[in-house]
Amino acid sequence: MTPKRKRTTDAVAILHRRYYTGQPERLAVLEEERANADVARQICALRTKAGLTQAQVAKLIGTAPSVISRLEDADYEGHSLSMLRRIAAALQSRVEIRFVPLKGLLQTA
Repeated sequence: MTPKRKRTTDAVAILHRRYYTGQPERLAVLEEERANADVARQICALRTKAGLTQAQVAKLIGTAPSVISRLEDADYEGHSLSMLRRIAAALQSRVEIRFVPLKGLLQTA
């Protein structure tokens, strides 16, 4: 007799179990995408809190508004530390980098 699995109606949990559990390559890609989305959200939130448009931030750091737009896109994968520092300085902030273990992160939905 196979053990009964706890039933859930949580779509995210179901999808995670179906497509990610036991698939370390997929979990690694998922974590990378989460990190990219987090950076994009933080840039957008910082800019919005400062009351600035993308064009205004671009002017402050000497780049095009399309660059800021791209950095605020969750699908963008080219974040450079130097560009993040330029944006942070323009918004009176600093970049902080943390290293966290992947093991616990990759097992959550």
